[in-house]
Amino acid sequence: MNISTSLTLNAHRHPDKMAITCEERVYSYKELNEHVNQFSNGLLKLGHKKGDKVAIFMKNSDHFVIAFYAIIKAGFVVVPVNFRLSAMETSYILEQSDTVAVICDAEFEEVVTNSKKGIEQVQHIIVHPASINEENMSWNQVNSEDHTEPGVVVSITDDAEILYTSGTTGRPKGALFDHQRILTVNVGVIMGVGMKSSDRMVHLAPLFHSAQLNLFIVTGIMLGTSNVIHRDFNPVKVLEAIEELKATFFFGVPVMFGALLQVPNLERYDLSSIQTCMYGAAPMAPSLIEKSIKLFGTDQFYNLCGLTEAGPGGVYLRPDEHNSKLGAGGKAMFFTNARVVNDKMEDVEPGGIGEFILKGETIMKEYYRNPEATGEAFSDGWLLTGDLAKIDEDGFITLVDRKKDMIISGGENIYSVEVEQVLNGFPGVLEAATIGVPDEKWGEIVSAIIVLKKGATIDEKGLIDYCREHIAGYKIPKKFIYVDVLPRNASGKILKYQLRESIQ
Repeated sequence: MNISTSLTLNAHRHPDKMAITCEERVYSYKELNEHVNQFSNGLLKLGHKKGDKVAIFMKNSDHFVIAFYAIIKAGFVVVPVNFRLSAMETSYILEQSDTVAVICDAEFEEVVTNSKKGIEQVQHIIVHPASINEENMSWNQVNSEDHTEPGVVVSITDDAEILYTSGTTGRPKGALFDHQRILTVNVGVIMGVGMKSSDRMVHLAPLFHSAQLNLFIVTGIMLGTSNVIHRDFNPVKVLEAIEELKATFFFGVPVMFGALLQVPNLERYDLSSIQTCMYGAAPMAPSLIEKSIKLFGTDQFYNLCGLTEAGPGGVYLRPDEHNSKLGAGGKAMFFTNARVVNDKMEDVEPGGIGEFILKGETIMKEYYRNPEATGEAFSDGWLLTGDLAKIDEDGFITLVDRKKDMIISGGENIYSVEVEQVLNGFPGVLEAATIGVPDEKWGEIVSAIIVLKKGATIDEKGLIDYCREHIAGYKIPKKFIYVDVLPRNASGKILKYQLRESIQ
């Protein structure tokens, strides 16, 4: 068994069922498997050996999915790369991961070509649909006519993926996973959220990100779901697709739910087919959760709160827990143990705040070629996430901040998520982020960076009074800055180090 085995099996189990559709291209499971085999056999002819690393630098598409499974079937290790990265950032990842070949969209050929300069191990750049650089190869040059199964034996203990972290505090690190860990993630999702083979899933978040890739597309193809892939996120097209294709299953990061709610005349869309919704990858304000539940008209809402190094995995909040625990992260996912501990690795008391740590079958093997970072990330088998969390008397865990983002003002610890949730509840505020700004008197003061709703204005005194009603005085921002957009990484997390750099 390996990640690709389920695709092969489903090609026989229900060959005519729709597997994926993207931009009016539709593939049955039989057709998808044949396309994957053709590209996989073509990759093998390039002369790379089992275990070699092959990167994907593409937007969401059917071709991303084909490339992913083709790499796996050939016995190679997939390295999904954020297509928003610069050539210099990409070069670091390609070199650090020992990548030997890159598959990219034509619009990214120049970036990838420039990133390859000076890296001898990168032997091939394969461009879809076609290359304009004679040194590179076009998709069809690699694609084989042979649609039989590649003759490579891939074990469940073989390496499968190197997933690069978000890089919210600096250079990303490559989390290494074997097939066993990813398959365990898949089974855990099925058990946790009740995904079914009859589901029709909408895929919006980037497939290079661990959540959309491992939790949803790989799990979906394992089960035999039908999958609707959007190349770019367009709120109107998403609503239209849900209505037209009668989608049943939807995952989005908080900013996507916010954008959907901003679409005019929402009532004209029939979203009644949606049975299950999930949100995650970044904190979501309780008010936004409530509005999203009302929009989709289903009480089957799940909060998924995890991280790349865990597969992704962590904690999750079930639908029946939303009434009493709205805003919480939840309890441990299947095959995972979660704790909140102090600096001595002792469990904190209910109501206390400590570091969120994880142990389980989905946790990464290591940071690839980075033993120092791997050593720092683990303690007695526990993954130290670097996230601060609180735990209540019922054992529900809620993330409150990154360790490095906690603000200390006048000797008091201030957790940004708490302040941000208050700010996000004020009329006219679309979203807000808080950071600590150096101050001679207090050490740090809370500074709020705010994006306003379209056409809105803010009464700052009214905002301060509103904050005073909800949080202690020392937590209230002393500085307000208004911007058009907050910088985010691919998973929707706000890049606070960029905010700090822009203000200082």
